[in-house]
Amino acid sequence: MTCQDILRCALWAAGVALLAATIFVACTPLQVVTHRVSTNEASAPAGHYQLDEHHWNVSFDVDHLHYSRFVMRFDKVTAGLDWDAGGMEESTVNATIDAASVNTYVVLLDRLVKGVDMFDATRYPEIRFTSTHFTRNGTSTGKMIGDLTIHGTTGPVTLVTFNGAAPNPLTKLETLGFSADGHFSRSQFGLSTWYPAAGDDVHVAIQVEFVRAVGVASPRAAVESSRTAPCCQATSWRIRVRSCRREALWENRRDIEVAQQYRDILPEG
Repeated sequence: MTCQDILRCALWAAGVALLAATIFVACTPLQVVTHRVSTNEASAPAGHYQLDEHHWNVSFDVDHLHYSRFVMRFDKVTAGLDWDAGGMEESTVNATIDAASVNTYVVLLDRLVKGVDMFDATRYPEIRFTSTHFTRNGTSTGKMIGDLTIHGTTGPVTLVTFNGAAPNPLTKLETLGFSADGHFSRSQFGLSTWYPAAGDDVHVAIQVEFVRAVGVASPRAAVESSRTAPCCQATSWRIRVRSCRREALWENRRDIEVAQQYRDILPEG
């Protein structure tokens, strides 16, 4: 290979890299790159907020024979947040967990935890939390005390940290984010089975985003409205999905369902 050939290859590679970078930058909104949230609670508009169905996690973990903490998550949760202009001290949250949605990643153990020896999900299908008051211990942190109901028994539990608020740069919806950690004694809720192999102290870990309740467009309408977007003019439906999901050209919260429907709705080429 001559020096001229090497130079030609190098220029070709540089051109490809530049083209890829140009496409990425063009399809990635500046507001995503520069996005920040505010921990100033007054910046969050008052109103009713709903759980963002795609951005949450709720898990319990307990000691397992002193080796490690065994983690189980829940796959079905609904929650609502009534956000007051006074911030967390004046706001309330209610959450309901489907007890039968517990997921230990072990099929046999799932059945045992859902069964009469533990949650007894058929008889007590819901795990509920209702906040009662908030005590601040930092600029954006504090203790949200509330009533936790499991297995038909209600007791107090303490959670929460406020991460911040801002309009989501993709969905344009007002969004609030929280992290929460708490502990409770499972025996106080009548859940003493398998002790001491499984510890009594239950650690609750929550990551959650709430979006301000607004009307939600249908997935098909969202797709139709996005046809004219520059990044959606690519010839491959796969490129369209990737590009349009970056730009979040729809205003609803069902982006995953929308992407899955692209193959049927948008023609190839």
